[in-house]
Amino acid sequence: MTDLPPPPPAPAPGTSTSSSDGPKGHRAIVERLIDRRNAVGAVAVSPHGTHVAFVVATIDLSKNTTRTRIWLDDAPVTAGDHDGNPTWSPDGRFVAFTSRRGEKRGDSTLHILPIDAPGELRTVCTMPDGLDDVAWSPDGRWLAFTSRTRHERYEADDVSWQAPRKIERFFSRLNGEDWVFDRPNHVYVVATDGTGTPRNLTPGEFQHSGVSWLHDSTGVVTSAQRHDTWDRDHAVDLYAVALSPADDDGIRCLTDHDGHYRSPSVSPDGTRVAFIGFGDPSTYPQNAKVGILDIDSVNAPESEIRWISAGLDRTFETTAGSPAPVWESDTHVLAAADDRGACHLYRIPADGSFVPAPLTTGALTVTSFDANGDIVATVRSVVDRTAELFVGDEQRTHVGDELSTQLLGWEHFTARTTDGTDEVDAWIMRPIDFDETKRYPVLLNVHGGPHTQYGERFFDEFQMQAAAGFVVVLGNPRGGSGRHTGWGQAILGPRHPVAPGPGWGSVDVDDVLAIIDTALDRYDFCDSDRVGMLGGSYGGFMATWLAAHHGDRFRAFCSERSVNNLMSEEWSSDIATEFITEHGVSHIDAPEEYERLSPVRAVRNIDKPLLIIHSENDWRCPIAQAEELWVAMRLLDKDVDFYRFPGEDHELSRAGSPIHRVQRGEIILDWFSEKLA
Repeated sequence: MTDLPPPPPAPAPGTSTSSSDGPKGHRAIVERLIDRRNAVGAVAVSPHGTHVAFVVATIDLSKNTTRTRIWLDDAPVTAGDHDGNPTWSPDGRFVAFTSRRGEKRGDSTLHILPIDAPGELRTVCTMPDGLDDVAWSPDGRWLAFTSRTRHERYEADDVSWQAPRKIERFFSRLNGEDWVFDRPNHVYVVATDGTGTPRNLTPGEFQHSGVSWLHDSTGVVTSAQRHDTWDRDHAVDLYAVALSPADDDGIRCLTDHDGHYRSPSVSPDGTRVAFIGFGDPSTYPQNAKVGILDIDSVNAPESEIRWISAGLDRTFETTAGSPAPVWESDTHVLAAADDRGACHLYRIPADGSFVPAPLTTGALTVTSFDANGDIVATVRSVVDRTAELFVGDEQRTHVGDELSTQLLGWEHFTARTTDGTDEVDAWIMRPIDFDETKRYPVLLNVHGGPHTQYGERFFDEFQMQAAAGFVVVLGNPRGGSGRHTGWGQAILGPRHPVAPGPGWGSVDVDDVLAIIDTALDRYDFCDSDRVGMLGGSYGGFMATWLAAHHGDRFRAFCSERSVNNLMSEEWSSDIATEFITEHGVSHIDAPEEYERLSPVRAVRNIDKPLLIIHSENDWRCPIAQAEELWVAMRLLDKDVDFYRFPGEDHELSRAGSPIHRVQRGEIILDWFSEKLA
């Protein structure tokens, strides 16, 4: 083989990563939107509503990290770099929180901080592999949480000493987590007085998530996949787990392996559990609903579940994250749902007697919420402000004030679907220093998922693009969330047994083209000769698909963390075998369907510049998806640029290292500035 010249050395932090000569100022733009950016995270209201604890995250580019600290009401009360998960004691005198203050790198720690009580901060336990889902028992004696239980192979000095892994199930390795089957997520409890060691309530091979205590502190409710066929039928169940098992293993299944039930929340009277989920796990996407089930049930089928949010056909498994429902009282539950680009908090009667009532309105996204007493706290973001804490409708924090003065707003518009029967939500953001008499290059963005949504919240990528002089256009085509069930399921495969449709690359493409056509027709400042398109994950699929099938409509494309070959994606992704829930058939029974949907098969048609960005530790869309496209483009002498990010996974743009996020943003802005000049 011919030796190729070595790649240039990686740039040092603070130096330019531009792919073209000459500074364009894009690094400064990206750094301004990332470095020292503050945002409020998870929120917890004290039992009597007198205090609110919450997390504030701050990006520190100089240390290439994001610091998180616990705040109380209006000021920080912890000084660690990775403090989170604030959880109140039942008497409201203490706050438990997680951190990384262990002696060993990677240790996670659990602490208790006095608030309205004497004493000092104390460490309750240290876990070697993560700590989440913290819940304080009603009697105050116990803290429950989830943590990974590692196989002994992880105690080896390095991988050369580790025993081989015997793989027996699908979903054994997950994006951002690496191998999970030999380090399953278990439910633990530990005494709050710090006198004991954590006790594993759910040992074994199965994964668990979410913890809510029974009202008498005798156990917890969690969600898990503990039946033998879980990795084939995709069902997720609710389980009651006893603190002191009297018989068997103390684990009782509440549901019947016939749905997808997560995020449990036990009612104040202890008789019911609210949760988020849907029936028929063989069909995705579903609009997840809020359900209620009696605690004393055993293997109850979906028919016994009361779907109390059914009056609102929107998904309660939101793009911004899906906190468990919160019981406002024994009669009402609070939960958040996507709605046409917004995400609102709803009050839902526990008997399902009326349609969920919104507690928030307008162009905003609720990212976290909690309630106690008469106090309802929410964390809200809007397009020109990072997330802030609100109590009722009063804004209580201003951690994003400095950045918000530099952020831009946008305008909502709609485009008609090709059959004229509905409208597609879309938005346009004008560039910085906008002049109505000028014409600007345009960047069309397509979201991932596909069952997610763009919408009314701060998104640094759009602000970067507008600050670099581009008109930003985006929208929510069919197949996404925020609309009725039929909208989300509009692009299921033609051989789907429940809701057959035309498949990916059909009406979703029609809607994307309708969005850009409407923008170009309506807004004279958009230069129709200088339109670029970009997207990641499923949005990357759309970028490669549009480049191959509708290249005449655009000047350049960026395909990021993309699905380019659905055949290889189905056997190499961390969620391999789950794609049948969307396409309706397996790649074994219908390889021609997976071939039809693979945009790389039409690579010869791509005649516009293509930028490929991918993470080397991406298990959702493995990097071979990018490599296959790049190799084909190079062999055909196409105009292609390929950037690989080491040490990053599928979440690079959202949760990657700050330096990599800056470098990625600069690469994209520099590249489109050159191609759309």
